[in-house]
Amino acid sequence: MRVAFFGSPAWAVPVLKALDEAHQVVLVVTAPDRPKGRGLRPAPTPVAEYAQARGLPLLKPERLRGNREFLEAFRAAGPEVAVIAAYGKILPKEVLEVPPYGFLNLHPSLLPKYRGAAPVQWALIRGEKTTGVSIMKTEEGLDTGPVYLAYETPIGPEETAQELAERLRDKGIELLLEVLSRLPHLEPTPQTGEASYAPPLTKEEGRIRFGERAEAIYARHRGVQPWPGSWFVHGGERVQVLDLRPVQRETKETSAPPGTVLEVGDGVLVQAGEGAVRLLKVKPEGRRAMPAEAWARGRGIRPGVRIGEPSEEAGKP
Repeated sequence: MRVAFFGSPAWAVPVLKALDEAHQVVLVVTAPDRPKGRGLRPAPTPVAEYAQARGLPLLKPERLRGNREFLEAFRAAGPEVAVIAAYGKILPKEVLEVPPYGFLNLHPSLLPKYRGAAPVQWALIRGEKTTGVSIMKTEEGLDTGPVYLAYETPIGPEETAQELAERLRDKGIELLLEVLSRLPHLEPTPQTGEASYAPPLTKEEGRIRFGERAEAIYARHRGVQPWPGSWFVHGGERVQVLDLRPVQRETKETSAPPGTVLEVGDGVLVQAGEGAVRLLKVKPEGRRAMPAEAWARGRGIRPGVRIGEPSEEAGKP
């Protein structure tokens, strides 16, 4: 089948590779080169690097809406169908209408839950026990189109957003290839149920809120990996938390205010709104990663000291 592919980050490269091996990729569309690294030199997206290495036709439009030059090039490529995987732009109607079989979107959630840019991250942050991946037909709205195939799976108790996203992508590739093999006879099903949304993460989403339950803190920690990562501020210093674990404690032992250091030894045990969290590995701003207890001892932090800002300890969601 003649396929066009729209995507940009490293997560999308295996999707393009699978299409390249099973179908004829007639065009790859990705984000423009962006400044990267210490020298801030323009660098291509991982998808662009793959396309260039394979000699695939490649376009890097800054915008799609009202871009007549892009639209003409897209039509000239003659795709029968197009596939989207983490492209990051809503496609205008004139672009959606080009392929006879439309656009297929590999979206890592069980639609209509978690429409938007960060479905895997928000599923973890909000403590979901299951999630999935959907192959949907793209419409003008934000992830509103009917679904061809979907797959549901439990979320691993220690699975991070990066690990879960890769697992869902790999299953999504299987579903995508099946959908392509069954077109045009496979009909999509309209989405049903209450929709929820997954906006892009901000750095603030990585802030540890010690007033939350220990399990909620751990869920957020897993959901913000690898970016923006978990962090808190103590004494004006921003400290990134690279590894932490929830710890359940008896009620009689949990009278200390959230954010209070309970133990310094095997990591740093910190009181949460319910239970406690053990900080195991941290990276203070501008310094190397280190065991959490080494950081605490270096800062003179002992049991009874409170870490983090008051807003964290208040248990704000």
